[in-house]
Amino acid sequence: MEISRQTARRFILGRQGLWPGRRWRGARGTEQAMRTMEHLQLDPLLVVGRAHDLMLHSRVIDYRPDDWAIQTYERRRFFDWGGWLAVRPMEELPYWRRLMQRERDNGHFREVEQEHHETIQEMRRELRERGTIANRDFTMSSRKRTDHYRGRKDSAVALYYLWRVGEAMVHHRERFERIYAPTESIAPAELIEEASDAETDDFMRRKHVAFEGITPLTGSYTMYSKGDRAAALEWRRRAVDDGVLIEVNVEGWRGPRWALASDAGDIDTVAAGRVPRSWRPLETTTTEEATFLSPLDPVSARKRAKLLFDFDYIWEVYTPAPKRKFGYYALPVLWGDGLVARFDTRLERASSALRILGLWLEDEALAKDPDFAEAFARGIERFGRFLSAGSLDAEAVPQAAIRRRLSSIAFD
Repeated sequence: MEISRQTARRFILGRQGLWPGRRWRGARGTEQAMRTMEHLQLDPLLVVGRAHDLMLHSRVIDYRPDDWAIQTYERRRFFDWGGWLAVRPMEELPYWRRLMQRERDNGHFREVEQEHHETIQEMRRELRERGTIANRDFTMSSRKRTDHYRGRKDSAVALYYLWRVGEAMVHHRERFERIYAPTESIAPAELIEEASDAETDDFMRRKHVAFEGITPLTGSYTMYSKGDRAAALEWRRRAVDDGVLIEVNVEGWRGPRWALASDAGDIDTVAAGRVPRSWRPLETTTTEEATFLSPLDPVSARKRAKLLFDFDYIWEVYTPAPKRKFGYYALPVLWGDGLVARFDTRLERASSALRILGLWLEDEALAKDPDFAEAFARGIERFGRFLSAGSLDAEAVPQAAIRRRLSSIAFD
């Protein structure tokens, strides 16, 4: 299949639920969005909103912070796990439990078990007796101090180990801290069984293709599969022969890519200049209302923004302040099917004021484009309501026409 860059961009955006506008609403829509995304990456940092909440806000009408947690910890439709921490559907658990078993057999976790064997045994007993348990339940004065990236107490390391190898799951979170419970008290019994190695590798590779939409099948896609690169390439060959994958060549991209054969119809529809029926937005399109992407959004994070949008994006939260080009928490702005700007923002929680600390346009002509000013303002209005902001401070926006439009916004 030969497609243009625009078709590839629109398909990947649409496959991830971002284009041509929000097509889900409320609690049911949150669940649908989380399933469509394949992985909802979690991040504890709270500046404006947490990265995972921002991802769902950009896809779901009337989404509110922590709605993902209701689906995960109250309704048990999803679970969270992994060093690359993300939420996945509960029915996928047998495949992930095979990965948990691999974690147990991995050299690092074997060493953890050997070093902290007695503490792990103790935490197993505590889980059974208490039902739920958190690291904060154990004071530093009562524990052995450790030098581990997952905690300074032996109890923290032991609980983390039990979670990673599948003996515990996250019951819920309090201020993002994990509250653990025995796996059998959370997951349905039929899902605690482990899939085979072959089933797991096939599932994980297909999931990666779905996650990226159109992918070169290199690098991270082997992260959750067993075996060497030769085995992965052989899987790809078989998947094409069996009609699971299709080869896609994108104008201007080096080398072939692959997509799920089940997505071929949507790719053809987008290539013909139409929108797949299931993608049609419920309210505004991304042309009528700009959408703000999370720093960890899969369509733009990890250098993907450059390939898809010719937009250089680095999340500068970990960049030393003197070296930042934009801002601590600058968010990409999706307008239509392109990333056209970024803005840095902060929510002053004491006053509920949303402050825009800077706006940078890829094309300065947008500074005088009334359509962009209107779309950006509409995006800010929804963003402020999502954050429960009481007021907007846009004095730092350098573009006069955009600043004037923003000055008319009232969130109440």
